[in-house]
Amino acid sequence: MSQATAAAPQATEPQALPQLVVAAWADNDADAFAELFTEDATLILPGDIYAKGKEAIRELMRAGYAGPYRGTKVTGTPIDAKVVGGEVAILVTEGGVIAPGEEQVAPERAIRATWVLAEQDGGWRITAYQNTPRAGA
Repeated sequence: MSQATAAAPQATEPQALPQLVVAAWADNDADAFAELFTEDATLILPGDIYAKGKEAIRELMRAGYAGPYRGTKVTGTPIDAKVVGGEVAILVTEGGVIAPGEEQVAPERAIRATWVLAEQDGGWRITAYQNTPRAGA
């Protein structure tokens, strides 16, 4: 783990977490990306992608940044958020992957995502994430 990863920023509000994901992705930093998840997190993406655990997510993103996600950016804007109990939040975002040379998400890459967040060690972490393509976005 890199020195920068050990001091990864934390989201103090659930709605702030997507911007940390955007920043980690922009740097193609699989370590920073994975540190935003709980140890036992799940990540479900279109294309039958399922990763369980922070290390599996780290490896998935490392391979993605070396391959199909190289040079891409992501965006995610919260459209709904609620804290359920004191240490769990549900966040819904709209966004997607921005291909190299593009300025915004193309309709075929637009998604809506559900994030289940857990408050740990003074910050919010992703414990479950799933996104779905938006038809005709």
